[in-house]
Amino acid sequence: MAKIQPLLAASSSPSSADECQSLQLQGEQVYTVWMKSLVFSGNGCTVYGADGRVAFRVDNYGCRGGREVFFMDGAGNTLIKIQRKSFGMFRRWEACRYFAGGEETRPWFKVQKARSGGAAVTMNGCGRTYSIDGCSSKSEYKISGAGGEVVAAIGRKQAASGVVLGEDVLTLTVGPEVDHLLVLGMVVVCGLMNRCM
Repeated sequence: MAKIQPLLAASSSPSSADECQSLQLQGEQVYTVWMKSLVFSGNGCTVYGADGRVAFRVDNYGCRGGREVFFMDGAGNTLIKIQRKSFGMFRRWEACRYFAGGEETRPWFKVQKARSGGAAVTMNGCGRTYSIDGCSSKSEYKISGAGGEVVAAIGRKQAASGVVLGEDVLTLTVGPEVDHLLVLGMVVVCGLMNRCM
């Protein structure tokens, strides 16, 4: 099995010609998402790869549902900064990528709550859109592309013996030909929307 690589070996951000192309296209991958921080008395989540090792994590040392969180790889390197913008019913989240040269100045993607209980995701610079169906549910929802195709699904984790684990232990299945880091960023935003972190 291929090892999960959170970033490409690049010294700077991608060029404008590359903006609309996914950077982490892989085959279908299954992650375990534990909606708990690895830090004692911290808020966040931990993402485990198929090999059982920590692949990604979010540690929010502030209050639950903080205005700014950092999505990191297993070694603690920041990959995405997610900020809550606005308040009330106009609340949205913006995510900026981190590269070897530092933080990208423009948002990578934006998430806005929809009236249907889901959310709309807009990629910066290329107009690509995604929708999160059922995001108001803490443990089961789907992420769809602009054409309606399901690119990722999240649900409660089931042990090999058939036992369904707690509501804070989830299985995330990311389809092929989609940027895994992008999908994981959307899952973190859903956790923030539902104040799970």
